[in-house]
Amino acid sequence: MILSTIIACFSMIFGNPSIYDYSFKSLDGKDVKMSSFKGKKILIVNTASKCGFTKQYKDLQALYSEYGNDLVIIGFPANNFGNQEPGTNGDIQEFCEQNYGVEFLMAEKVEVKGDQIDPLFKYLTSQDNPDFKGDIKWNFEKFLIDENGKLVHRYRSAVNPLADEIVNWVKK
Repeated sequence: MILSTIIACFSMIFGNPSIYDYSFKSLDGKDVKMSSFKGKKILIVNTASKCGFTKQYKDLQALYSEYGNDLVIIGFPANNFGNQEPGTNGDIQEFCEQNYGVEFLMAEKVEVKGDQIDPLFKYLTSQDNPDFKGDIKWNFEKFLIDENGKLVHRYRSAVNPLADEIVNWVKK
């Protein structure tokens, strides 16, 4: 993780950073490089287990079940909003599996805003896209990355993962 942070910082200072410069740890402790998803569409979501939007896990799983061959979904649990993700990584994994049958990739808990923001989210929130950029406002914001690693859309929490604009983008 430290190495990916150093590489990402180096890329930001000396060149154009790419989503593929980042990595993270999965809930089960494995190192995952974003570069392993080159050529695939990616949906990144900051998640929480005790939020009014938590039921979106069900729809994220449905999207993954339908389009998982063409779409990588990565949930990033974060406790930045209303203390709605207070559990450990183990608690989060158990919650997701038992309550929503989550099979898509889940990362270890991260910070998605503030001084300790995870480098990936610092990158994502600063990228130009047709929607908006800037700080994440709440849990379950969605970042859609195309097959070339470009952030092409960003949606706030109220946009459901099965909304037409997301499903149509995945099917393109």
